[in-house]
Amino acid sequence: MLQKIEIETPPGRLAALLQRPDSRTCPLVILMHGFMAKKELEPLKTLAAKLEAAGIASLRFDFNGHGRSYGRFCDMNVLRELDDARAVYAFARKLPWVTGISLAGHSQGGVVAGMLAGELGAEQIDCLVQLAPAAVLQDDARNGVLMGKHYDPANPPEHLWVFFHKVGRSYFTVAQTLPIYETSARYTGPVCLIHGKKDKIVPYTYSERYDACYADSSLLLLENEGHLMRSQRALITDTVVQFIKKRYGLSSD
Repeated sequence: MLQKIEIETPPGRLAALLQRPDSRTCPLVILMHGFMAKKELEPLKTLAAKLEAAGIASLRFDFNGHGRSYGRFCDMNVLRELDDARAVYAFARKLPWVTGISLAGHSQGGVVAGMLAGELGAEQIDCLVQLAPAAVLQDDARNGVLMGKHYDPANPPEHLWVFFHKVGRSYFTVAQTLPIYETSARYTGPVCLIHGKKDKIVPYTYSERYDACYADSSLLLLENEGHLMRSQRALITDTVVQFIKKRYGLSSD
């Protein structure tokens, strides 16, 4: 069952896809995409399908300025994405058939997922998955670099064009002071971290730092995997599904 929905937020509507195995009660995983991505892209698309097959629902959505959601990309920053994630969580909590909620995010979505989990705590978030979480965005903002483009970090430009996307000044100024690890570390539930050692966008050392700050985490480092997780996608998504099934006490295949 795949349903297109819209989630109302004060700034505007978020476009989302709700995917569930059938009409029975089940857990739900909120899936969060990365910078310049959208809800239909991998690895979230494959992960949603495998979760459905395992009897677990998922809710994936476009952050503001991405896909079909409200707003302009040039106004997007991580704090606004965190606001979006809060709204999606509030929507999911009201679904009468949902028995529990977990979070999973890729790249920048992994940063947002970690911070939201830290805010809400293990009482409200059952488990957390971070795929190549892009905590490097803070160091990049402090060093004045974004995907090969350079700028003065003390005086970021009003806009910076990156791969046909106009990134606004607030993205850089917000990123410089984000309490990424401090907030995420407050989450005490189980965490699954997966990162490729050949990731040229986010070095795997950022996942190692996440692993060190959590109370209950496991880190899978893949020797021949990049940031988009293409070469070992089946292994990655299967690992995530098994981790979430274990959390909910669902039988393994």
